[in-house]
Amino acid sequence: MNGPEPRRADASRRADLELALRLADLADGITARRFRALDLRVREKPDRTPVTDADTAVESAVRDALGRARPGDAFAGEESGGRVGAGRTWLVDPVDGTKNFLRGIPVWATLIALLEDGRPTAGVISAPALHSRWWAAAGLGARLRRGPAGTTPVPLRVSAVGRLDQAYLSTTSVRTWDVFHSRAAYLRLAGACWEDRAFGDFLQHCMVAEGTLDIAAEPVVAPWDIAAVQILVEEAGGLCTDLFGGCPRSGTGALSANPRLHRLAVDTLSAAP
Repeated sequence: MNGPEPRRADASRRADLELALRLADLADGITARRFRALDLRVREKPDRTPVTDADTAVESAVRDALGRARPGDAFAGEESGGRVGAGRTWLVDPVDGTKNFLRGIPVWATLIALLEDGRPTAGVISAPALHSRWWAAAGLGARLRRGPAGTTPVPLRVSAVGRLDQAYLSTTSVRTWDVFHSRAAYLRLAGACWEDRAFGDFLQHCMVAEGTLDIAAEPVVAPWDIAAVQILVEEAGGLCTDLFGGCPRSGTGALSANPRLHRLAVDTLSAAP
């Protein structure tokens, strides 16, 4: 029924989204200063992935700000860890695309998402070196601002392409399919599509939400990698799942697509060789 409850829910979602956008401003202030800095400090984590001083500074600053603004909410981040349970949990990937960041390539972003009982309800992807920011909240749609603060954002909608042989596909790295899923499965999907590229990481999922890409598939993601882009893709009318159609935070990869292509992609990836 229509009435006070839906209006209160919308107001709460807007407040959470506004907070996430402010947190992204905070993160951008740190990452923009450290990008291409001559004294950037880099170390290798146990899994042999790099982490920079910008990663740790952003995560610490966002965690502290959330502790003041939402002291009752849980927190999980790529560098400090944490887990998603019942209730409200903020997930933060301070620099998604750290290898790009440390090499001076501008394709990286801070990802901030709120999960409520395991489902993302708000998310922001902020890529200041690309002058782009994407955001969404449950029931409120998905938006992109390309340009400085104050630029009018535009609503997002996934593509209407309905055939694999007309679809544009992206992944992050073909090599990771050998380790985490199956290179043959990815090549089967790529062979069925019109074109494939490796735009990688957050950007390919954002492009699916924009409708400029049709499918983004990667064999491994962490919860903080995918929560913000999941709500973005869903609010743009698409589907974001794992490679088998389940929860994208299950540890079995991520697949974003418009609804017409999603099942075709799942079936192609799952088909026997």
